[in-house]
Amino acid sequence: MSLTKKIIIFMVIGATLGLILNLTKLNAVPWVDTYVVNGLFYVIGQLFILSLKMLVVPLVFVSLFCGTTALRDPAMLGSIGGRTLGFYLLTTAIALGMAMSFAMLIGVGVGADISTNPGYVPKEGKSFVEVLLTLIDNPIKAMAEGNLLAVILFAILLGLSATMAGKAGEHVTEFFKSFNEVIMKLVMLIMHFAPYAVFAILAKVLAELGLDAISALAGYFFTVLGLLIFHALVVYPIVLKLLSGLNPLTFLKKMKGAVTFAFGTSSSNATIPVTLRTVTERMGVHKSVASFTIPFGATINMDGTAIMQGVATIFIANAYGVDLTSAQLVMVVLMATLASIGSAGVPSAGLVMLQGVLLQAGLPIEGIGMILGIDRLLDMTRTAVNITGDSAVTCIVAKSQNQLDEAVFNDPDAGDIED
Repeated sequence: MSLTKKIIIFMVIGATLGLILNLTKLNAVPWVDTYVVNGLFYVIGQLFILSLKMLVVPLVFVSLFCGTTALRDPAMLGSIGGRTLGFYLLTTAIALGMAMSFAMLIGVGVGADISTNPGYVPKEGKSFVEVLLTLIDNPIKAMAEGNLLAVILFAILLGLSATMAGKAGEHVTEFFKSFNEVIMKLVMLIMHFAPYAVFAILAKVLAELGLDAISALAGYFFTVLGLLIFHALVVYPIVLKLLSGLNPLTFLKKMKGAVTFAFGTSSSNATIPVTLRTVTERMGVHKSVASFTIPFGATINMDGTAIMQGVATIFIANAYGVDLTSAQLVMVVLMATLASIGSAGVPSAGLVMLQGVLLQAGLPIEGIGMILGIDRLLDMTRTAVNITGDSAVTCIVAKSQNQLDEAVFNDPDAGDIED
Protein backbone atom coordinates (compact mmCIF):
# COMPACT_ATOMS: atom_id res chain seq x y z
CA MET A 1 0.00 0.00 0.00
CA SER A 2 1.29 3.47 -0.87
CA LEU A 3 2.26 5.94 1.83
CA THR A 4 -0.49 8.30 0.71
CA LYS A 5 -3.19 5.65 1.14
CA LYS A 6 -1.79 4.69 4.53
CA ILE A 7 -1.84 8.30 5.72
CA ILE A 8 -5.41 8.81 4.53
CA ILE A 9 -6.57 5.58 6.21
CA PHE A 10 -4.82 6.34 9.52
CA MET A 11 -6.07 9.93 9.34
CA VAL A 12 -9.68 8.71 9.10
CA ILE A 13 -9.19 6.11 11.85
CA GLY A 14 -7.49 8.61 14.15
CA ALA A 15 -10.14 11.27 13.58
CA THR A 16 -12.94 8.75 14.14
CA LEU A 17 -11.39 7.41 17.34
CA GLY A 18 -10.80 10.91 18.65
CA LEU A 19 -14.40 11.95 18.00
CA ILE A 20 -15.71 8.77 19.64
CA LEU A 21 -13.62 9.45 22.74
CA ASN A 22 -14.88 13.05 22.79
CA LEU A 23 -18.57 12.42 22.11
CA THR A 24 -18.82 9.48 24.53
CA LYS A 25 -16.89 11.44 27.19
CA LEU A 26 -14.41 8.58 27.49
CA ASN A 27 -11.67 11.19 27.23
CA ALA A 28 -12.71 12.36 30.69
CA VAL A 29 -11.99 8.94 32.22
CA PRO A 30 -8.76 9.46 34.23
CA TRP A 31 -6.78 6.48 32.93
CA VAL A 32 -7.82 7.14 29.33
CA ASP A 33 -6.80 10.77 29.61
CA THR A 34 -3.51 10.02 31.37
CA TYR A 35 -2.27 6.90 29.62
CA VAL A 36 -3.93 7.07 26.19
CA VAL A 37 -4.75 10.64 25.12
CA ASN A 38 -1.92 12.46 26.92
CA GLY A 39 0.26 9.39 27.15
CA LEU A 40 0.48 7.15 24.09
CA PHE A 41 -1.04 9.56 21.55
CA TYR A 42 0.98 12.52 22.82
CA VAL A 43 4.32 10.68 22.82
CA ILE A 44 3.89 9.27 19.31
CA GLY A 45 2.92 12.67 17.90
CA GLN A 46 5.72 14.51 19.69
CA LEU A 47 8.36 12.01 18.58
CA PHE A 48 7.41 12.61 14.96
CA ILE A 49 7.44 16.40 15.34
CA LEU A 50 10.82 16.24 17.06
CA SER A 51 12.16 14.08 14.24
CA LEU A 52 11.07 16.76 11.77
CA LYS A 53 12.79 19.40 13.91
CA MET A 54 15.94 17.28 13.83
CA LEU A 55 16.05 17.54 10.03
CA VAL A 56 15.35 21.21 9.46
CA VAL A 57 18.92 22.61 9.75
CA PRO A 58 20.77 19.98 7.66
CA LEU A 59 17.97 20.01 5.08
CA VAL A 60 18.11 23.80 4.66
CA PHE A 61 21.89 23.94 4.55
CA VAL A 62 22.50 21.09 2.09
CA SER A 63 19.57 21.93 -0.22
CA LEU A 64 20.58 25.58 -0.57
CA PHE A 65 24.25 24.73 -1.04
CA CYS A 66 23.36 22.33 -3.87
CA GLY A 67 20.95 24.85 -5.37
CA THR A 68 23.65 27.53 -5.42
CA THR A 69 26.29 25.26 -6.92
CA ALA A 70 23.85 24.31 -9.69
CA LEU A 71 24.95 27.61 -11.26
CA ARG A 72 28.57 26.45 -11.53
CA ASP A 73 28.70 26.42 -15.35
CA PRO A 74 29.90 29.90 -16.45
CA ALA A 75 27.36 29.91 -19.29
CA MET A 76 24.59 29.27 -16.80
CA LEU A 77 25.86 32.01 -14.51
CA GLY A 78 25.08 34.48 -17.25
CA SER A 79 21.74 35.57 -18.60
CA ILE A 80 20.05 32.17 -18.30
CA GLY A 81 20.95 31.77 -14.63
CA GLY A 82 20.00 35.33 -13.76
CA ARG A 83 16.69 35.23 -15.61
CA THR A 84 15.78 31.83 -14.20
CA LEU A 85 16.49 32.86 -10.62
CA GLY A 86 14.67 36.16 -11.09
CA PHE A 87 11.53 34.57 -12.51
CA TYR A 88 11.49 31.86 -9.83
CA LEU A 89 11.73 34.49 -7.08
CA LEU A 90 9.03 36.57 -8.81
CA THR A 91 6.49 33.74 -8.89
CA THR A 92 7.34 32.74 -5.31
CA ALA A 93 6.83 36.33 -4.12
CA ILE A 94 3.48 36.50 -5.92
CA ALA A 95 2.40 33.17 -4.39
CA LEU A 96 3.40 34.12 -0.85
CA GLY A 97 1.97 37.63 -1.01
CA MET A 98 -1.32 36.33 -2.40
CA ALA A 99 -1.54 33.58 0.22
CA MET A 100 -0.87 35.77 3.26
CA SER A 101 -3.09 38.61 2.04
CA PHE A 102 -6.04 36.31 1.36
CA ALA A 103 -5.55 34.39 4.63
CA MET A 104 -5.57 37.64 6.62
CA LEU A 105 -8.52 38.99 4.62
CA ILE A 106 -10.79 36.04 5.40
CA GLY A 107 -9.33 35.55 8.89
CA VAL A 108 -8.52 31.88 8.47
CA GLY A 109 -8.24 30.23 11.89
CA VAL A 110 -9.89 33.10 13.80
CA GLY A 111 -11.87 31.78 16.73
CA ALA A 112 -10.50 28.27 16.32
CA ASP A 113 -8.59 27.49 19.49
CA ILE A 114 -6.55 24.51 18.35
CA SER A 115 -4.09 24.79 21.21
CA THR A 116 -3.87 21.74 23.44
CA ASN A 117 -1.76 23.78 25.83
CA PRO A 118 -3.97 26.59 27.24
CA GLY A 119 -1.02 27.93 29.23
CA TYR A 120 1.03 28.68 26.10
CA VAL A 121 2.54 32.17 26.10
CA PRO A 122 3.78 33.28 22.64
CA LYS A 123 7.40 34.29 22.36
CA GLU A 124 8.09 37.91 21.65
CA GLY A 125 9.15 38.25 18.02
CA LYS A 126 12.47 39.89 17.20
CA SER A 127 12.52 43.37 15.69
CA PHE A 128 13.59 43.89 12.08
CA VAL A 129 16.98 45.27 13.17
CA GLU A 130 17.57 42.36 15.55
CA VAL A 131 16.85 39.89 12.78
CA LEU A 132 19.23 41.67 10.41
CA LEU A 133 22.00 41.43 12.99
CA THR A 134 21.50 37.66 13.21
CA LEU A 135 22.11 37.16 9.49
CA ILE A 136 25.83 36.71 10.07
CA ASP A 137 26.88 34.37 12.85
CA ASN A 138 29.20 31.49 13.63
CA PRO A 139 27.73 28.80 11.35
CA ILE A 140 28.13 26.03 13.92
CA LYS A 141 26.48 28.18 16.58
CA ALA A 142 23.72 29.16 14.14
CA MET A 143 23.05 25.50 13.34
CA ALA A 144 23.01 24.52 17.01
CA GLU A 145 20.63 27.35 17.92
CA GLY A 146 18.44 26.93 14.84
CA ASN A 147 19.22 30.41 13.46
CA LEU A 148 18.02 29.54 9.97
CA LEU A 149 18.63 32.93 8.37
CA ALA A 150 22.33 32.73 9.25
CA VAL A 151 22.43 29.10 8.07
CA ILE A 152 20.83 30.07 4.76
CA LEU A 153 23.24 32.96 4.15
CA PHE A 154 26.24 30.78 4.99
CA ALA A 155 25.00 28.01 2.66
CA ILE A 156 24.63 30.46 -0.24
CA LEU A 157 28.05 32.05 0.34
CA LEU A 158 29.71 28.64 0.68
CA GLY A 159 28.00 27.45 -2.49
CA LEU A 160 29.19 30.48 -4.42
CA SER A 161 32.72 29.97 -3.08
CA ALA A 162 32.65 26.31 -4.14
CA THR A 163 31.79 27.29 -7.71
CA MET A 164 34.88 29.52 -7.85
CA ALA A 165 37.36 27.23 -6.07
CA GLY A 166 38.27 24.96 -8.97
CA LYS A 167 39.10 21.32 -8.19
CA ALA A 168 38.74 21.78 -4.44
CA GLY A 169 35.26 23.23 -4.96
CA GLU A 170 34.31 20.31 -7.17
CA HIS A 171 35.28 17.82 -4.46
CA VAL A 172 33.22 19.69 -1.87
CA THR A 173 30.26 19.96 -4.23
CA GLU A 174 30.27 16.24 -4.99
CA PHE A 175 30.33 15.51 -1.27
CA PHE A 176 27.32 17.73 -0.61
CA LYS A 177 25.43 16.29 -3.57
CA SER A 178 25.85 12.85 -2.01
CA PHE A 179 24.98 14.28 1.40
CA ASN A 180 21.85 15.83 -0.12
CA GLU A 181 20.72 12.44 -1.40
CA VAL A 182 21.31 10.92 2.04
CA ILE A 183 19.29 13.69 3.73
CA MET A 184 16.44 13.17 1.28
CA LYS A 185 16.50 9.46 1.99
CA LEU A 186 16.34 10.23 5.70
CA VAL A 187 13.30 12.46 5.11
CA MET A 188 11.63 9.60 3.27
CA LEU A 189 12.48 7.14 6.06
CA ILE A 190 10.94 9.41 8.68
CA MET A 191 7.89 10.05 6.51
CA HIS A 192 7.13 6.32 6.65
CA PHE A 193 6.15 6.92 10.27
CA ALA A 194 3.78 9.73 9.23
CA PRO A 195 0.62 7.54 9.16
CA TYR A 196 1.07 6.58 12.81
CA ALA A 197 1.88 10.17 13.80
CA VAL A 198 -1.18 11.41 11.92
CA PHE A 199 -3.33 8.84 13.73
CA ALA A 200 -1.96 9.82 17.15
CA ILE A 201 -2.08 13.59 16.62
CA LEU A 202 -5.62 13.66 15.21
CA ALA A 203 -6.91 11.20 17.82
CA LYS A 204 -5.48 13.35 20.64
CA VAL A 205 -6.66 16.70 19.25
CA LEU A 206 -10.17 15.54 18.34
CA ALA A 207 -10.54 13.68 21.64
CA GLU A 208 -9.86 16.98 23.40
CA LEU A 209 -11.51 19.46 21.03
CA GLY A 210 -14.23 17.47 19.25
CA LEU A 211 -16.04 18.71 16.15
CA ASP A 212 -14.81 22.29 16.50
CA ALA A 213 -11.38 21.24 15.19
CA ILE A 214 -12.90 19.86 11.99
CA SER A 215 -14.49 23.17 11.01
CA ALA A 216 -11.22 24.97 11.75
CA LEU A 217 -9.21 22.57 9.60
CA ALA A 218 -11.77 22.72 6.80
CA GLY A 219 -11.18 26.46 6.52
CA TYR A 220 -7.42 25.98 6.35
CA PHE A 221 -7.63 23.06 3.90
CA PHE A 222 -9.91 24.72 1.37
CA THR A 223 -8.07 28.05 1.63
CA VAL A 224 -4.75 26.43 0.74
CA LEU A 225 -6.30 24.17 -1.92
CA GLY A 226 -8.16 27.06 -3.57
CA LEU A 227 -5.05 29.26 -3.65
CA LEU A 228 -2.95 26.42 -5.11
CA ILE A 229 -5.46 25.83 -7.90
CA PHE A 230 -5.77 29.57 -8.58
CA HIS A 231 -1.99 29.98 -8.76
CA ALA A 232 -1.62 27.08 -11.20
CA LEU A 233 -4.58 27.86 -13.47
CA VAL A 234 -4.62 31.67 -13.35
CA VAL A 235 -1.32 33.19 -12.14
CA TYR A 236 1.05 30.98 -14.15
CA PRO A 237 -0.91 31.35 -17.43
CA ILE A 238 -1.04 35.14 -17.02
CA VAL A 239 2.70 35.35 -16.28
CA LEU A 240 3.46 33.01 -19.21
CA LYS A 241 1.35 35.08 -21.62
CA LEU A 242 2.72 38.44 -20.48
CA LEU A 243 6.40 37.44 -20.46
CA SER A 244 6.57 35.10 -23.45
CA GLY A 245 3.41 35.53 -25.53
CA LEU A 246 2.89 31.74 -25.57
CA ASN A 247 -0.60 30.22 -25.46
CA PRO A 248 -1.46 29.37 -21.81
CA LEU A 249 -4.11 26.80 -22.77
CA THR A 250 -1.64 24.89 -24.91
CA PHE A 251 0.82 24.96 -22.03
CA LEU A 252 -1.69 23.63 -19.51
CA LYS A 253 -2.84 20.83 -21.84
CA LYS A 254 0.73 19.65 -22.37
CA MET A 255 1.40 19.69 -18.63
CA LYS A 256 -1.27 17.07 -17.92
CA GLY A 257 1.04 14.03 -17.85
CA ALA A 258 3.72 15.66 -15.70
CA VAL A 259 1.15 17.10 -13.29
CA THR A 260 -0.49 13.69 -12.84
CA PHE A 261 2.88 12.08 -12.11
CA ALA A 262 3.85 14.85 -9.66
CA PHE A 263 0.50 14.56 -7.86
CA GLY A 264 0.98 10.84 -7.42
CA THR A 265 4.59 10.94 -6.23
CA SER A 266 4.47 14.18 -4.18
CA SER A 267 8.11 14.68 -5.23
CA SER A 268 9.49 17.36 -7.53
CA ASN A 269 12.77 15.45 -7.74
CA ALA A 270 11.10 12.20 -8.75
CA THR A 271 9.20 14.10 -11.44
CA ILE A 272 12.31 15.71 -12.98
CA PRO A 273 12.65 13.15 -15.83
CA VAL A 274 8.98 13.52 -16.76
CA THR A 275 9.11 17.32 -16.52
CA LEU A 276 12.26 17.43 -18.66
CA ARG A 277 10.65 15.30 -21.37
CA THR A 278 7.51 17.44 -21.26
CA VAL A 279 9.28 20.78 -21.79
CA THR A 280 11.76 19.49 -24.38
CA GLU A 281 9.71 17.07 -26.47
CA ARG A 282 6.21 18.47 -25.97
CA MET A 283 7.00 22.20 -25.72
CA GLY A 284 10.13 22.54 -27.83
CA VAL A 285 12.54 23.92 -25.21
CA HIS A 286 16.18 23.32 -26.08
CA LYS A 287 17.87 20.80 -23.78
CA SER A 288 20.69 23.21 -22.92
CA VAL A 289 18.13 25.42 -21.17
CA ALA A 290 15.83 22.74 -19.74
CA SER A 291 18.69 20.70 -18.27
CA PHE A 292 19.49 23.68 -16.05
CA THR A 293 16.13 25.27 -15.28
CA ILE A 294 14.18 22.11 -14.38
CA PRO A 295 16.63 20.59 -11.82
CA PHE A 296 17.33 24.07 -10.48
CA GLY A 297 13.60 24.70 -10.13
CA ALA A 298 13.10 21.40 -8.31
CA THR A 299 15.54 22.76 -5.71
CA ILE A 300 14.53 26.40 -5.30
CA ASN A 301 11.13 26.99 -6.95
CA MET A 302 8.48 25.99 -4.40
CA ASP A 303 5.51 28.28 -4.97
CA GLY A 304 3.10 25.69 -3.63
CA THR A 305 5.18 25.40 -0.49
CA ALA A 306 5.22 29.19 -0.11
CA ILE A 307 1.41 29.28 -0.33
CA MET A 308 1.06 26.58 2.33
CA GLN A 309 3.56 28.26 4.66
CA GLY A 310 1.92 31.67 4.29
CA VAL A 311 -1.59 30.39 5.04
CA ALA A 312 -0.37 28.02 7.77
CA THR A 313 1.45 30.84 9.58
CA ILE A 314 -1.64 33.08 9.60
CA PHE A 315 -3.88 30.14 10.52
CA ILE A 316 -1.73 29.08 13.48
CA ALA A 317 -1.28 32.69 14.65
CA ASN A 318 -5.05 33.30 14.57
CA ALA A 319 -5.84 29.95 16.19
CA TYR A 320 -3.47 30.68 19.07
CA GLY A 321 -4.69 34.27 19.34
CA VAL A 322 -1.34 35.82 18.42
CA ASP A 323 -1.36 39.22 16.69
CA LEU A 324 1.64 39.40 14.39
CA THR A 325 3.34 42.80 14.18
CA SER A 326 4.30 44.43 10.90
CA ALA A 327 7.96 43.56 11.51
CA GLN A 328 7.02 39.95 12.18
CA LEU A 329 4.94 39.78 8.99
CA VAL A 330 7.86 41.14 6.97
CA MET A 331 10.17 38.55 8.47
CA VAL A 332 7.61 35.79 7.87
CA VAL A 333 7.52 36.78 4.18
CA LEU A 334 11.32 36.78 4.01
CA MET A 335 11.69 33.52 5.94
CA ALA A 336 8.91 31.75 4.03
CA THR A 337 10.43 32.81 0.70
CA LEU A 338 13.86 31.53 1.71
CA ALA A 339 12.36 28.40 3.28
CA SER A 340 10.41 27.58 0.12
CA ILE A 341 13.67 27.94 -1.81
CA GLY A 342 15.41 25.65 0.67
CA SER A 343 12.73 22.95 0.60
CA ALA A 344 13.90 19.68 -0.89
CA GLY A 345 11.84 18.23 -3.73
CA VAL A 346 10.60 15.27 -1.68
CA PRO A 347 7.24 14.57 -0.03
CA SER A 348 6.34 16.86 2.89
CA ALA A 349 9.74 18.59 2.97
CA GLY A 350 7.88 21.91 3.08
CA LEU A 351 6.32 20.82 6.35
CA VAL A 352 9.80 20.51 7.83
CA MET A 353 10.68 24.01 6.64
CA LEU A 354 7.51 25.48 8.14
CA GLN A 355 9.09 25.13 11.58
CA GLY A 356 11.65 27.80 10.78
CA VAL A 357 8.91 30.20 9.67
CA LEU A 358 6.91 29.60 12.86
CA LEU A 359 9.96 30.00 15.09
CA GLN A 360 10.83 33.26 13.36
CA ALA A 361 7.33 34.56 14.10
CA GLY A 362 7.46 33.38 17.72
CA LEU A 363 4.68 30.83 17.10
CA PRO A 364 4.56 27.30 18.58
CA ILE A 365 5.76 24.57 16.26
CA GLU A 366 3.18 22.33 17.94
CA GLY A 367 0.70 23.99 15.58
CA ILE A 368 2.19 21.87 12.79
CA GLY A 369 0.74 18.80 14.47
CA MET A 370 -2.79 20.03 13.84
CA ILE A 371 -2.37 20.54 10.10
CA LEU A 372 -0.20 17.44 9.66
CA GLY A 373 -3.19 15.15 9.23
CA ILE A 374 -4.43 16.91 6.10
CA ASP A 375 -1.06 18.02 4.77
CA ARG A 376 -0.41 14.90 2.69
CA LEU A 377 -3.36 15.70 0.42
CA LEU A 378 -2.22 19.29 0.10
CA ASP A 379 1.37 18.19 -0.48
CA MET A 380 0.34 16.25 -3.57
CA THR A 381 -1.31 19.39 -4.97
CA ARG A 382 1.66 21.57 -3.97
CA THR A 383 4.03 19.34 -5.92
CA ALA A 384 1.84 19.59 -9.03
CA VAL A 385 1.87 23.39 -8.68
CA ASN A 386 5.66 23.47 -8.17
CA ILE A 387 6.50 21.52 -11.33
CA THR A 388 3.99 23.60 -13.30
CA GLY A 389 5.89 26.69 -12.19
CA ASP A 390 9.22 25.09 -13.15
CA SER A 391 7.89 24.40 -16.65
CA ALA A 392 6.35 27.85 -17.09
CA VAL A 393 9.58 29.63 -16.14
CA THR A 394 11.55 27.25 -18.39
CA CYS A 395 9.39 28.22 -21.35
CA ILE A 396 9.71 31.94 -20.54
CA VAL A 397 13.51 31.77 -20.22
CA ALA A 398 13.87 29.63 -23.35
CA LYS A 399 11.70 32.02 -25.38
CA SER A 400 13.73 35.02 -24.20
CA GLN A 401 16.94 33.25 -25.29
CA ASN A 402 15.51 32.06 -28.64
CA GLN A 403 15.88 28.49 -27.41
CA LEU A 404 12.25 27.44 -27.88
CA ASP A 405 10.76 25.89 -31.04
CA GLU A 406 7.29 27.45 -31.25
CA ALA A 407 6.24 25.00 -33.95
CA VAL A 408 6.72 22.16 -31.48
CA PHE A 409 5.03 24.14 -28.71
CA ASN A 410 1.95 24.80 -30.83
CA ASP A 411 1.75 21.24 -32.19
CA PRO A 412 -0.81 19.43 -29.98
CA ASP A 413 0.62 16.02 -30.92
CA ALA A 414 4.33 16.82 -30.40
CA GLY A 415 5.94 14.31 -28.06
CA ASP A 416 2.54 12.94 -27.12
CA ILE A 417 3.61 9.70 -25.47
CA GLU A 418 1.96 8.25 -22.40
CA ASP A 419 3.91 9.06 -19.24
